[in-house]
Amino acid sequence: MKKARISLVAIVTALIGLAGCDSSNQTESSTQTTAAMDSMAEVTEPSQVSQAPSSSDLADILAAQPEAVIARYAFRNPQQTLEFFGIQPGMTVVEALPGGGWYSKLLIPYLGDEGELVGANYPTGMYKLFGYNEERMAKLATWSTDWPATAQTWVEGNAAQVSGFVMGDLADSEKGTADAVLLIRAMHNLARFEEEHGYMSQALKDTFDVLKPGGIVGIVQHAAPSDSDDAWANGSKGYLKQTFVIEQMQAAGFEYVAASDVNANPLDLPGADDVVWRLPPTLSGSKDDEEQAAAMKAIGESNRMTLKFVKPAI
Repeated sequence: MKKARISLVAIVTALIGLAGCDSSNQTESSTQTTAAMDSMAEVTEPSQVSQAPSSSDLADILAAQPEAVIARYAFRNPQQTLEFFGIQPGMTVVEALPGGGWYSKLLIPYLGDEGELVGANYPTGMYKLFGYNEERMAKLATWSTDWPATAQTWVEGNAAQVSGFVMGDLADSEKGTADAVLLIRAMHNLARFEEEHGYMSQALKDTFDVLKPGGIVGIVQHAAPSDSDDAWANGSKGYLKQTFVIEQMQAAGFEYVAASDVNANPLDLPGADDVVWRLPPTLSGSKDDEEQAAAMKAIGESNRMTLKFVKPAI
């Protein structure tokens, strides 16, 4: 991984942002485009740059975040999640599909100036499947430098270095350099397009290659009911079965370590016609229906598996 700090630059405009879905009669195509980007928040404006706490204590970092971020802790449980994965200051951590940086803005100060955060974006070709036009595709060509430059502006003070790469384009010099890889709500689209394009296989190969022996993979993923139809739980609705994820990781060479229910939500009971983006914060299909939106908010964010894997030390 590159260890030279990236100079602060103006935030890159229109960083593969995406408008949310707000129509109950939206097409599946538009739903799936939002699906691809459900973890991509708006890019932070310069006035929102935060000062890293004087210590790298995770609790202090979490407490220093904006109210809108803190409001999601009840569903995303970042402290318990990162502790379960064993993320520590000074590590080199790869974050898949970091987007607007919900987790990045926690990791950059937590990893500290001895650590590094590496963003890993979806393969560029996948965005064509989401309906990206030529202009948007052109912007993606420089994502591996644009995103780190933007992310480096999010936190001042005791902040980790930031770099990036695109899945399927991992440089030899980056192999064996990471202590951990985080796949947080990032696997469903990889699985969805695996049969025709092999995106999940390539992403998991990069994950294996980028890690040091003994390195950790932490997964948080929308969890399909165990008795759901396999065709429904193929990722296109946002959900995957836990057994499927474990099988894919083991087939890629990883050893299963443990599961946690820290991000479980038993109120999320999707039916055959449901997609994960019906729930907050997206509220697809109910933003103009107060009663339906209230019902979705009462459920909360999705039921999520939280799984830990390790790359064998030998």
